[in-house]
Amino acid sequence: MPAETAPPMTAPLLDVQDLCVSFPSRGRMIPIVEHVSFTLGERDILGLVGESGSGKSVTAMALMGLIDSPGVQITGSALFRGQELVGMPQKQLRRLRGREIAMIFQDPMTAFTPVYTIGWQIDEQIRAHERLSRKQARARTVELLAEMGVPDPARTADRYPHQLSGGLRQRAMIAMALSCNPSLLIADEPTTALDVTVQAQILDLIRSLRSTYGSSVLLITHDMGVVAETCDTTLVLYSGRVAEAGPTEALFAHPGHPYTAALLASIPPLDGPRPHRLPAIAGAPPSPLERPAGCAFAPRCTYVHDTCLPAPPPPLVPTGYDPLAAPQDDATAQVSAAAPSTQPVQFAACVLPAEGTPLPPRLTYSELSAGDEADATGFPPSSFAAGEPH
Repeated sequence: MPAETAPPMTAPLLDVQDLCVSFPSRGRMIPIVEHVSFTLGERDILGLVGESGSGKSVTAMALMGLIDSPGVQITGSALFRGQELVGMPQKQLRRLRGREIAMIFQDPMTAFTPVYTIGWQIDEQIRAHERLSRKQARARTVELLAEMGVPDPARTADRYPHQLSGGLRQRAMIAMALSCNPSLLIADEPTTALDVTVQAQILDLIRSLRSTYGSSVLLITHDMGVVAETCDTTLVLYSGRVAEAGPTEALFAHPGHPYTAALLASIPPLDGPRPHRLPAIAGAPPSPLERPAGCAFAPRCTYVHDTCLPAPPPPLVPTGYDPLAAPQDDATAQVSAAAPSTQPVQFAACVLPAEGTPLPPRLTYSELSAGDEADATGFPPSSFAAGEPH
């Protein structure tokens, strides 16, 4: 009998490799985003997480070709359905933007032009990419606003941005982004400054996009609760570098980087005993001009020791494994704490997994609230205390 051939691997919708963005300052180039890599499959939702200033929006703007600062340098590769976005001429990018790749901007009040009505601006995008009359474009606009849950959509289309509430402006922004059924939707903190009920409605809309429109979503947020509810995979950024990446469920259950653990520990509990106080991450992220050598998180990390400090920054190493995957090569097996026949699915830029000493399991809030000894990562003091080698 002939040997069975494996089914062909489908290429990801978006494949970003080694993306770097640098801006000129004080006579030299300052790296803002360094060596960011990720893939986004068809109908997947990827969460891009990190504190303000971690490089999330710069990454998205670089992919969209919207960074036009003088002297900026963007290197690496970003393949969208086989087309290279990095370095693509603006004329070609304009054909992709809106039709194939759309973006929900962080603040719809400033993203919309204040002197034109909501409907006029959505009509304009539709007519820029599709051969429709004004009447047909307006009918499509009203239909989209209705699908987004906007009450009285025909009347709302004739209103100016300042006449709408924050939630309605955000829905109108989503309607504009979806007006040409894009394959990739980049949502830059779409729930910022919205009350919790409107946030839940917006997240429901985003989750429904893949089933209704077949869209993939790159969701930028600093809210780990939003990520847990919405994203299939998660990429954690810190100071412009990838701190950790992997399936959302695995990353939440077993964080491999102290920064990820600290973000998760800072989420208020919804049940159980009320903690005396929430763990907080001491200090602030470094400015791009003052990044320390080695791990950028080291000055705020309670697990830092001598191995973390020398340059260059630690590479991504496997921390989580798929037991059903095919065997790996010897190089991968050497950095694995699991069996050699497993496939890495979760990676962290931390020396602890490579040294065979991963973070301890996450503790429950009842355990954390039992005393005041929780450190910045939400864990009690351990042998990885600051400055203490192991």
